[in-house]
Amino acid sequence: MSGFITDKERTRPDLKAVSRRQDAHNPNSWNPKAVMEQNRALENHTAAEVIRWGFETFGTELVTATGFGPSGIVVMHLLSKIVAEPTVFYLETDLLFEETYTLRDTLVDRLGLKVMPVHSGVSLWRQAQQHGPDLWARNPDHCCFIRKMLPLRGFLADKSAWITALRRDQSSTRSDIEVVEWDSENGLVKINPLAGWTSEEIWQYIHLYDLPYNSLHDQGYPSLGCRPCTQPALDGAGARSGRWTGFAKTECGIHRRLQVIKKEIHDEGLSDFFERSGGS
Repeated sequence: MSGFITDKERTRPDLKAVSRRQDAHNPNSWNPKAVMEQNRALENHTAAEVIRWGFETFGTELVTATGFGPSGIVVMHLLSKIVAEPTVFYLETDLLFEETYTLRDTLVDRLGLKVMPVHSGVSLWRQAQQHGPDLWARNPDHCCFIRKMLPLRGFLADKSAWITALRRDQSSTRSDIEVVEWDSENGLVKINPLAGWTSEEIWQYIHLYDLPYNSLHDQGYPSLGCRPCTQPALDGAGARSGRWTGFAKTECGIHRRLQVIKKEIHDEGLSDFFERSGGS
């Protein structure tokens, strides 16, 4: 079901009626079965209603992630209507486009956001010293593991839930995501309020509310990540096209199953690094 609905059509539901009212501070309160039941209750609710449920249920134990893509902009706009001075976090890789930083600052001013960078603690110089120059050009999975996956896992370690801007139509690897699902890799609830939205609906929403977006999208970039690993794509290409060109890779890893990544790392002879980094 699409979640696209204008403010005039949106009404505040009795979310207590659909929420299990779990104790977000109790680590035993949420589990895969409980999350599955909650997903069934929220599947047909709007994105705004799902976000509101998240905050009413988890409060300060809920965090919101963004990569400053079009879907993330919609989530941040909805968030700004529900929470005063909302805080969002992003993974600071030291390799983002200048246009991304410009958009970040514009969104802070426009939506009243507080933006928190989450960093690996590993400088590009140190990474080059340890693993050779331009690791992203030789082994992008390893680079993403250092600069994205490990810092995300550390940041989420003491949280109860997080919000993402994932959509089912973005790629085959995301086609089966749920509105509310159990993040088994990080041990918390994962909320995807835009799961049922389409790319067309995202852009309709952005234009309806005259929201800012990354200028590179008008220059042939359907998806934006780090500078060295992002290229323009042909018209009509998939939503993840232009990422990691030349590699059989469409995801940085933060939304992939950890056991798959561990196997890839083991196959590449990096298992010792994985264990030293706390990735057991």
